[in-house]
Amino acid sequence: MATEKEKMILGEPYYPIDRELVSARANAQLLQREFNMAAPDNGKELKRLLNQLIPNQKKSCFVQPPFYIDYGFNLKLGERVFINFNCTVLDAAPITIGDRTMLGPNVQLYTATHPLNAKERATGIESGESITIGDDVWIGGNVTICPGVSIGDRTVIGAGSVVTKDIPSDVVAVGNPCKVIKSIANEMEE
Repeated sequence: MATEKEKMILGEPYYPIDRELVSARANAQLLQREFNMAAPDNGKELKRLLNQLIPNQKKSCFVQPPFYIDYGFNLKLGERVFINFNCTVLDAAPITIGDRTMLGPNVQLYTATHPLNAKERATGIESGESITIGDDVWIGGNVTICPGVSIGDRTVIGAGSVVTKDIPSDVVAVGNPCKVIKSIANEMEE
């Protein structure tokens, strides 16, 4: 029988009050508190804490404190990812961010979801849907990315957008809900 953590990672319904998950969230909260309070001129300490908080990252990633995350182990960062101030990551399901992708301030990545049925929701059960963000993507400030969304390579998401559905590669998309307004594939070839 699968553990609640295994169910969570697989996107199956799980109980977040499970002892292992409560402990994992508490550990992440302690690490993020240390990270968020570390001296800004102490790069070695910031990197050490970030490596513990987000163990699945490639080289040269930079996360600007403050930063908030549920677990940390479900977030995978490609090379040279930049995450600006005040990012919130609910990583109940895996989140993958591609190489050279930039997230503006106050970006929110939400994989957690709850039953629509009130009686089911009252049981405390929840689930998660993965988020995938491609390479060379620019996510503007105050963007919210909802559960289950994929964003293609080289795409730009305009500030303040709420991304509720997949967005293809090589486009500019904006709004609430976020919609493609322009292709940028031709501009890249010039």
